[in-house]
Amino acid sequence: MSNQKIFKSRPKRTTCTFCNLIVNKKNIKKHIERRHSSVNADVTANHHLPSQCIDRNNGIFAVGRTFSGFSNPIHVQKCTWGNKHHVSCELEQCKRAAEFTRRSGLMGFQCIHVKSISYCPISSEPDITLKEEVLSDMVKRKWISENTKKICLVRKQKAESESCPLSQEVSLGNGTSKICVSVLETSISYYSRLGRVIVCFDKKRNTWHCPCSKPRNSCPHKSIAKWHLNQTQPELFLKVRSTDSDVFDIFVESGPQDIHSTEKMILYPPEKKDLNTMVLYLLNNKKLPAVLPKDLCSPQNMETLPKHLIPIETFCTVCPGKIPLSDPILISQKAKIVTFTGILEDVTTYCKRCGLCGHFYRYQEWAEGLHNFDDHTILTLHLCTFLRQSVQNHTAVGRALDILEQTNQKKYLNHDSILHGYLHFEALTEHNYNFSCVHCGIHPPVVIMDLHKKGVFSMPVSDIEDPPPQFEGHVDIEEFWQSVDQEIVCRGFLQSNRENPCKVSPSYVKWAPWIGPLTRASKKVLNTEYAKLTAKKSVVEQADIDISEERLSSELMNLKVDALRKLVKECGVDSKGSKMDLLLRLREEMKTRSTYDKVFQKVWGASGGWAVIMCPCGIVNSVKFNIRAESPRDYADMLLSFKHFPNVVIYDFARGLVTHTNFREPERLPFSPFEGRVAAATPENIASAKRGELKINLSWLQIKKDPPDLNGHPATGSAEHYALYDTFHQYNTKDEKDALRLIGLVPELCGWVNSQIVEQLFSGMRKNNYFMNSLSPASHIFLMRNILHHHNEKVNQQALEDLKRVSHGDVTLDAHGKATLVHVNIPKDVDMADHCGEQCEALTMTSNLMPCRASWTLGVHHPLQEQLVNYVLDEDRPMNELIVKDGQTCLTRENFVSLGLRREMDSMVGNACFRLIKEIFQHQGKDVYIVDLHIPPTWLLPSSCDPFLCLPVCCTAHCLWTIDRINRPGC
Repeated sequence: MSNQKIFKSRPKRTTCTFCNLIVNKKNIKKHIERRHSSVNADVTANHHLPSQCIDRNNGIFAVGRTFSGFSNPIHVQKCTWGNKHHVSCELEQCKRAAEFTRRSGLMGFQCIHVKSISYCPISSEPDITLKEEVLSDMVKRKWISENTKKICLVRKQKAESESCPLSQEVSLGNGTSKICVSVLETSISYYSRLGRVIVCFDKKRNTWHCPCSKPRNSCPHKSIAKWHLNQTQPELFLKVRSTDSDVFDIFVESGPQDIHSTEKMILYPPEKKDLNTMVLYLLNNKKLPAVLPKDLCSPQNMETLPKHLIPIETFCTVCPGKIPLSDPILISQKAKIVTFTGILEDVTTYCKRCGLCGHFYRYQEWAEGLHNFDDHTILTLHLCTFLRQSVQNHTAVGRALDILEQTNQKKYLNHDSILHGYLHFEALTEHNYNFSCVHCGIHPPVVIMDLHKKGVFSMPVSDIEDPPPQFEGHVDIEEFWQSVDQEIVCRGFLQSNRENPCKVSPSYVKWAPWIGPLTRASKKVLNTEYAKLTAKKSVVEQADIDISEERLSSELMNLKVDALRKLVKECGVDSKGSKMDLLLRLREEMKTRSTYDKVFQKVWGASGGWAVIMCPCGIVNSVKFNIRAESPRDYADMLLSFKHFPNVVIYDFARGLVTHTNFREPERLPFSPFEGRVAAATPENIASAKRGELKINLSWLQIKKDPPDLNGHPATGSAEHYALYDTFHQYNTKDEKDALRLIGLVPELCGWVNSQIVEQLFSGMRKNNYFMNSLSPASHIFLMRNILHHHNEKVNQQALEDLKRVSHGDVTLDAHGKATLVHVNIPKDVDMADHCGEQCEALTMTSNLMPCRASWTLGVHHPLQEQLVNYVLDEDRPMNELIVKDGQTCLTRENFVSLGLRREMDSMVGNACFRLIKEIFQHQGKDVYIVDLHIPPTWLLPSSCDPFLCLPVCCTAHCLWTIDRINRPGC
């Protein structure tokens, strides 16, 4: 035997032209199909997701989530028998895609998971019945506790009563080291929307994963899955035991430096009124587009940057007529351009002045990739976008600049100056701040509300003036936020913000929330925080105080004893005793407003945090920056400012919100019927709700009411309005009537609405507190609104991309701001009766097609047929759109386009068309003959329905006539 070594050839590598990724040459085709192709293969018998039947009685299946890679399977229900028909996929994105297609008029949409069920293999194996002795053995081995055993047995009895399997191993042919078990869940929630949960066991890592708990925490689903595998595969538990634990019983503002007056006593920058005019000119005429060109946002070579910055204006825009401006006036010769890689020094900046009105014009051109902040500090657009992404990823501007300094080993300018330069850039960017969702629209029917109490700004509460007696809480939202933009822009002309004539300070009279321009009823919105000052004896206002004190008391519990004792001394209260004694004394003292304000400012910060209203998709619809402590009044102000009051409001103090809002609007009672409860507060309903047996269907949340109610919501058509508790606070209430405010009572909400979506937003925003809380009030609210805007844009952009992958077409927004498909507009002035209608149906049916002059004669004008042909041959539409389907034969637009349009016939497409025609005619019992289309036919056109009369004499009905280019056999 030869001892020669065999060397394996090195695999050939190539680079992907789309993403520059280096992969094996044999894999490049599959890589492009998976990563860079917009065409999704249809679900067929040869291409579908693996699936397995879990519950035969209820039609529940386990289906693979994706085509590639391992991922936990999901549950899909397709029950088309019995009294209750139900077809649903538990993925949120599939539900949104179904709603999107229904809005677009495509009623027969099915996601790939539902389609794949049609090819689910039939299994004859019976369901596994779990034995109690196996569970007892697990207790002896101390894998689970005795209490857990009781829970498992109760769930087994529940499964037997409902005639469904308690557990079922899911084997989709993955061939991996993970085992998935489908476990019955007794309640509906976001992780068990179809009443089952997937538990995954990793054999290599010996870890268990369940969506209802953390990886190392135990839960009933994991215990049942262990029970199942210990009975079916005991060898898995011989060597190792489970790893998860089972439970056994002020920021100082600064501005530009070295600003001076030019010669001839021309004062620059201007002051007072002239400064306001210049600021307004920049806001109205020098806005940057919301989406900047990519070439301007890319890194620039410092050698190519301009060193002389002169305004491009030549005539005054304020004075009537063409008044020429002065020659460029020097502002500074020591300006600096700050880039991502360093600083370009000795840059000269100029301004121009109108000799008639005295209006100044400075360099503010973004087309050269620069942003002028204060004529001394100029930022590149690439650096501005980098700072934007840094803030979006919870990194302060100062920290980002520290990273650049250490990376480039160069000293940058004052970080505060660059921070204000970045805010100046955002203020001059054309953001629409629409705060709307592409799924829920501009008027969301379901909203979730909460407070981010740690996001505050420094503010002397005692300096806020009381509002005038005639003030009723109406604030001009556009005027207020315009003034915030003016303050940010005006900082580019001043050395200190204390000299800023456009400075915005917290005020009860001029302090507005932000609501999307299409969501709010008008530019006049409500802000009645001034009413928190006066102590009222009404039940509503007392509820406001109680909830605020309750929240403040919970924060006091978190203070250390020394800090609490110091606070008690400052309030003039006895500081002796235990922590609980101090808390009781302080709580009694907080009944007076002065002490309450002092404690609040010490514990919670100067401002009262910011409250948000969000839709279930994670889009912020409204934000309010509280001056004082939170109360239901803040949310009532925003809701009453909406153009359309939401049908369902989810809040952690729903009862107080309803009482307060209905008290303010007694003539129309915003929350009705049943005072915002889902049912009448009868003893029977309360008892049924506590047992979990009461179910109230609000079907209009899915399908709009027809006809809609008077003053009904535009999305649902319903005029009913409910206030429910979120899942974290639904059991904290002491009123037994609040049992009728649970999300679980409404099947259309239970499991599909994540009531903690606001908390998930706050978990990320808390990472910004370390730099946001040090900003001035105007900077804080401006930057926070900007951060939320970019958050909304990111979520909406991802949602639109998901819908485009589903629809394979153009997606637009309808009148209500919801995503929908672009439809083809057919002119309404075409007379249908004179052309194609019911009388043409028989001629256009596939089974009746035949080659006869009656239906194929040319020369007859059919406008609708022309529109249909133009639609089919439109090259601007997707080439993979399905046009014709007959049996297993499908033709797309690409097949039809390649047949004509001033091009020669493609033989492959011709063969495809021939196969379709052949199948149609053979289905009718007719023969089809092939001729060479490249040779001009010499016989006459068909004059009857018999094709044999039109063929040459050499052809018969029993032979296939083939024509050769050179010889014609038999002719």
